[in-house]
Amino acid sequence: MGRAFRSLRHLAYGAGHAVRKHGIAALGVIVMLPGLAAAETVTIAALGDSLTQGYGLPQEEGFVPQLQAWLTDQGADVVVQNAGVSGDTTRGGLARVDWTLTGDVDAMIVALGGNDLLRGIDPASSRENLDGILAAAEAKGVETMLVGLSAPGNYGPEFKADFDAMYAELAQSYDALLATNFLGPIQAAVDEGATMGDLMQSDGIHPSAQGVALMVQALGPQVLDLIERARAD
Repeated sequence: MGRAFRSLRHLAYGAGHAVRKHGIAALGVIVMLPGLAAAETVTIAALGDSLTQGYGLPQEEGFVPQLQAWLTDQGADVVVQNAGVSGDTTRGGLARVDWTLTGDVDAMIVALGGNDLLRGIDPASSRENLDGILAAAEAKGVETMLVGLSAPGNYGPEFKADFDAMYAELAQSYDALLATNFLGPIQAAVDEGATMGDLMQSDGIHPSAQGVALMVQALGPQVLDLIERARAD
C-alpha cells in the first residue's frame, strides 16, 4: 500500500468514529471512501544476497517465488519483491536500501551477512551496516524482519559471539521480527537424517529447491506476522 492509502485508512477510521459519536450525518464521509473495507495488498521487499536472489535455481524455485507461493496458499494478499543480489554484503545492502524502499513497500525482510562471513568482515562493521538498513526502514515507517545466520567457529569464539549476537540485539533495538538462522532449517533436517546433498547445491553454500522449501516453511509463519504488522501500521 502507498502512503496515500495509509492516509485514506486513517481517514476512514476517523469517519467511523464520527458515525458512532454523531450519528447518521457522518455517513456521507464514509460514502466518499469506497472500498476501504477491503483488505489492501501488502508489498514486502526481500533485501538479501544470493540466498534471497535464488542463485543456481530455476526462477520459480528460488526463495522469493517459493515464499510468494507459500503465502498465497495461506490466503495472504501480498506481493514479495526480490531485492536479492548475489555476492552482496551488508554494506551493499545499505548502499541500495533507500531505492529498495519505494513508496509502495510496506514491509522488508533483511537477510544479509552471509558474504560478510565468507570474507571474514569484522562483525562490528556488519552490525553498523545492518543498523543503517533498519534505521532507513524505520524512518519510512516500514515494518522489518531480520534474518540472521550462525557464524562458523573458524574465525574464533569472539568473532562468532559478536556476529551471532548482532541480529538479536538489532532486532530488539528496532522492534523487528527475528529469524535467528536462515539456513537453520536445513541443518535441523540433516540432524534428523536428511541428506545434505539433497538440500544443498554442489557448492555446499546455496540451498537446493528442496532446501529452500524447508527455509520457506520455517520462515513463513513469521512473514505472516510481518504482514499483520504492516496492515496495523
